[in-house]
Amino acid sequence: MKKIIKNISEIIQVENTASKFISAKEMKNINTIKDAYLEIDEGKIVSFGSMNDWKGITNWNETEIIDAEGGMIFPTYCDSHTHLVFSHSREKEFIDKINGLSYQEIAKKGGGILNSVEKLRNTSEEELYKISLKRLNNLIQLGTGAIEIKSGYGLDLESELKMLRVIKRLKKESKATIKSTLLSAHAVPKEFQKDKQGYIKLIVEKILPQAVEEKLIDFIDVFCEKGYFTVKEMKYILKTAEKYNIKAKTHVNQFNSIGGVKACVELNAISVDHLETMEKEDYNALLDTSCMPTILPGCSFFLNMNYGPARKMIDKGIPIALASDFNPGSSPSGNMNFIMSLGCIKLKMSPEEVINSVTINSAYAMGVEKMLGSICIGKKANFFITKPISSYGYIAYNFGENVIDKVFLEGEYIKNPDHK
Repeated sequence: MKKIIKNISEIIQVENTASKFISAKEMKNINTIKDAYLEIDEGKIVSFGSMNDWKGITNWNETEIIDAEGGMIFPTYCDSHTHLVFSHSREKEFIDKINGLSYQEIAKKGGGILNSVEKLRNTSEEELYKISLKRLNNLIQLGTGAIEIKSGYGLDLESELKMLRVIKRLKKESKATIKSTLLSAHAVPKEFQKDKQGYIKLIVEKILPQAVEEKLIDFIDVFCEKGYFTVKEMKYILKTAEKYNIKAKTHVNQFNSIGGVKACVELNAISVDHLETMEKEDYNALLDTSCMPTILPGCSFFLNMNYGPARKMIDKGIPIALASDFNPGSSPSGNMNFIMSLGCIKLKMSPEEVINSVTINSAYAMGVEKMLGSICIGKKANFFITKPISSYGYIAYNFGENVIDKVFLEGEYIKNPDHK
């Protein structure tokens, strides 16, 4: 059935022609339409514009009228970097951080990634699916309509495939657009602590081929960082994935700049993520490329560490995306409204730059820019209606309030399944 949304105070992020991504220079601009309508048919956007230009309804029997009641419409967020599939929270480590331990110190005492690995290996696939679906449904209600989800808490063949099969099931069961990333190179598991090359061999000879054979992955990722995987090791893994036509999205420059950015650009990675530590050569490597730098301010907030230099990057002519990095250890929130607030408050970005970074640019960073990221004819009708607010900057300004009233995915109103 066709749907008409009326009484929209303003539609945010409208495009007449879909953009690949928004350049650094143009990130300060967004297009909007005030006093607007939006028309949806068969899950896609078919028309929008000013209420003054609305031609009315020709067939009342096949049209549903939805009153926005003066709210704004935004395209749903595209969260291009998450670890949503995990088994248990890690608030004990949160207390360790409060008591002064660093991320690296917590890892050395048995916390960190390997803590999540142990818990996930002992969780059934069915239970993992149920808790992951609940998290996903909660994020949808907070405005996320597309999400990338990584493996990386299994670190053996059975457990990595278990995670990826859960993600595949989420793809089938949810209206959200989901992309799956193999992150077996997240850390070296305990059983391979004295045989790192043996673990890398397991990834490239067993885990990756099996994931490809079962059509479980869209991307591959490597945590390229001191104490984890070197640039040389990352290049080997990514080049192997390239033989299967699997593109890369990578963790680089979280704590150290060791050459990962340049290597990823040369290997045609779709994005490089984290970037809290940047050197001159890293900026230069990203100029005039098709690789989307993605900053994860929720991680910096939670770990109380440096924020990625978003302002400097944009001013140098480098576009960026923002994502949540939702995970149990370093960013236990997938709330993209809060990420927008951090973008403005901590990264010194304007509301327009932030909106571009969590919609069109983040859609590009997960390869869905042709169908999502803006209000554009022919794209999926993935959007949310806000409660009446004074401006589109209000979401980032009032970081403690949820102003989202209704969420639509593929034109369908998504009710919160936890609300009876």
